[in-house]
Amino acid sequence: MNSAMFEPASVPDPISGLPIGAEVSDHPAPRPERRVLPGRFVDLVPLDPDAHGPSLWEDSHGPTKDAIWQYLFEAPFPDYAAFKAHLERKAASEDPLFYAIVDKATGRALGYETLMRIDPANRVIEVGNVMYGAGLQRTPGATEAQYLLARYVFDDLGYRRYEWKCNALNAPSRRAADRLGFTFEGLFRQAVIVRGRNRDTAWYSMLDSEWPSRKAAFERWLDPANFDAEGRQKKALTKLRSGPA
Repeated sequence: MNSAMFEPASVPDPISGLPIGAEVSDHPAPRPERRVLPGRFVDLVPLDPDAHGPSLWEDSHGPTKDAIWQYLFEAPFPDYAAFKAHLERKAASEDPLFYAIVDKATGRALGYETLMRIDPANRVIEVGNVMYGAGLQRTPGATEAQYLLARYVFDDLGYRRYEWKCNALNAPSRRAADRLGFTFEGLFRQAVIVRGRNRDTAWYSMLDSEWPSRKAAFERWLDPANFDAEGRQKKALTKLRSGPA
């Protein structure tokens, strides 16, 4: 990794001449709320164990359950009662703040994600606890769910920094961070212990100054014209971000 990529921006102090950070408005950002974030393929909806529990269970505890839960902090649950009790604890949480990802066509919740480590004073926030069930993975709705949260964070709430962190061994999550336009910042070695195993954590971020170009690429990718009659993408998100509109 080229450390020069992360050379901090600075200005000279008028008295000492030493480099200092640029001035930034220090007003706090609002905290995210429990609200519906509507999309074309999916809606983000405050997590409701009664309404969302059955479809979340079905979509996350089928034949591919081990892969779905491999890098999450929780293991697959032994039965629906244990799973629903866990969802009830999640739904009551303020940080992380949980949103179910609800398919527009069927009304079924197919996954969830959160806004977490919420730091209004510094206007820093993280997307995390991302669980995509089998029916959501590798679909337009999976990408749109990330777009809807990012748009809420930057456009509605005015945060400066949006973070993505994952197990350094979680190759799909790391590819997703790159594809979505996050910048890799480094590896936190032996950061946590998860289910009795070491986890090195890969850190990524997106900044408010980067969001306009990321947003434009997301919206070009999500445009109906970017999909053929079978629903397959015509241009990849990474190509839309790096090339002309």
